[in-house]
Amino acid sequence: MAAILNVRAIVNSYGFGPEFRDAMLNLFDENVARVHSTTRVSGRALSIKTQEYRVAKLCKAFRELLDGGFFLRSPWSLKHKHVTFLVKSWVAAGQSGGTIENKLTYLRALAQWMGKRNLIGSLDDYVDRQALGLKRSYVATEDKSWSAHGVDAVAKIDEIAQTCPHTAVQLKLQAAFGLRIEESFMLRPAEAARSPRLLAVTRGTKGGRPREVPIETKIGILEEAAGLSNGLTGSTVPADRTLGQWRDWYYYVLEKHGITKRGMGITSHGLRHEYLQMLYKDTTGVPAPIKRADARPDPKLHEEAMRRVVEAAGHSRLNKSGAYLSTFATQDRMQKKLPTIDDAQSALTAASGNKSHAAKALGISRQALYRILGSAGRGS
Repeated sequence: MAAILNVRAIVNSYGFGPEFRDAMLNLFDENVARVHSTTRVSGRALSIKTQEYRVAKLCKAFRELLDGGFFLRSPWSLKHKHVTFLVKSWVAAGQSGGTIENKLTYLRALAQWMGKRNLIGSLDDYVDRQALGLKRSYVATEDKSWSAHGVDAVAKIDEIAQTCPHTAVQLKLQAAFGLRIEESFMLRPAEAARSPRLLAVTRGTKGGRPREVPIETKIGILEEAAGLSNGLTGSTVPADRTLGQWRDWYYYVLEKHGITKRGMGITSHGLRHEYLQMLYKDTTGVPAPIKRADARPDPKLHEEAMRRVVEAAGHSRLNKSGAYLSTFATQDRMQKKLPTIDDAQSALTAASGNKSHAAKALGISRQALYRILGSAGRGS
């Protein structure tokens, strides 16, 4: 039986007036499952998780407008001035460019539902993203793999298995085949491994884009996963849990074992990074750029490795490999000597206190300038 999103419960939790609430519910009932992505290849409706994000993010945005003094009788009253207020509030709150862009994407979908296709612009239409240091980068500057943080993945997953074998086997699937978290939840091992050489990843993929991943010597992990599969769906999510309930339990188990950014500095997504970094090394014979090694691969092998990484990750564009591997140019820039605290303070004085101008003069981002000045405060 397909899961159904309880839209009314989410909307009711935001305390809107009856007129506004009913208008929101009508819009969501008719449109929340609509697909707007131009890169999506699946014809299926959006996942319940994505629909839930849409509803919650849009409700929260309107709640922020009401709390900010804007009385909107219905979502149809949304205007450019309201979006401008929201963006400036999000920037003032220190939210990243990527986070704000995602929120604008949800608002853009809403505007399309209402026939207001030109209402929502890009982030650049509201603020100077470059000056504010909000330029979004798709190139990794931090190694998110578990090994980079000194964590033995095999030992840690064995430890987690003592609490929950199902969570542990999903982590093994992520590590062995580079699966996203949702893909590891929804994979049906017996069905996906019908070929002895290739694992068919078709469920829970981003944009509904299927792919095949080499099985190689990892058949034992698939056999273990198949042994834990439930008889109703064939996935490793226990039959007595909905996907939403399982997601909550999964993150609870990870937090219990320290697998958080605040805990050990890692997330389970780091296993996917590790897999793709090893794929690069296996192809080129040298570590991925994010590992900051001095060795450089043959250019043709480098291009082949990036192609393999993108295919294994389930992306469509070659430059997406940078999100996992970084680039040699990025790493070279990062290893250059950063300005000292004295340099930062001198540049700030010369710029009459304007941090954006000071950062530009130093050739660094405003965030980097904040970190340098912050270290001065901690040291005092």
